[in-house]
Amino acid sequence: MIKGILIDFGGTIDSDGIHWFDQFRDAYALVADISEPLLWDAYVHTERTLGRNPIIGPDYTFCKTLQTKIALQTEYLQQHGITVTAQDTILDTCYNKVVKHTSTVSRPVLERLSAQYPMVLVTNFYGNMHTVLKEFGLDHLFKDVVESAVVGVRKPDPQIFRLGVAVLGLEPQETVMIGDSQEKDILPAQSIGCQTIQITPSSPLSSFPL
Repeated sequence: MIKGILIDFGGTIDSDGIHWFDQFRDAYALVADISEPLLWDAYVHTERTLGRNPIIGPDYTFCKTLQTKIALQTEYLQQHGITVTAQDTILDTCYNKVVKHTSTVSRPVLERLSAQYPMVLVTNFYGNMHTVLKEFGLDHLFKDVVESAVVGVRKPDPQIFRLGVAVLGLEPQETVMIGDSQEKDILPAQSIGCQTIQITPSSPLSSFPL
């Protein structure tokens, strides 16, 4: 019997299973002709840079976070011979999709779930998740946030899910972890005994009748 929910943010709440590389790729395609392998390298370089360095401040909105990522990506591309001048177009394309999705799809689902179950957000993020939740009007829906940059544990380490279960005050088998990544969400949560639901574009958050 489910008594509480753990849920991911990136790729789950903000995009219903669409990987962020795919979102960036589609946005860049509007303004530049960049090979997918090079853009992937820029994406990975940026994520690793942000993971190693405290560049994102706790007051950064999601919009400012995206702006920072795009700046790092385009800097990498510049170093590899590709100049991207329309950064604002890329930012607006990506951010507007998230604003629309969270307001029309995710928020109604999360409001329904939070009325039935306590929820804890478990996310690999940069220390600014509370700011982001307020930005999208979601902060009141969660009992707490377990954020990798704050707790010092990153998915797929099962310990981050144990921390989420502890916040709920439940046993793992009484919780369900909702996330988009098999590797980072589903398998490690299952390894500690949580039930799981995987979000994909064909099985979006709004399709589950919890």
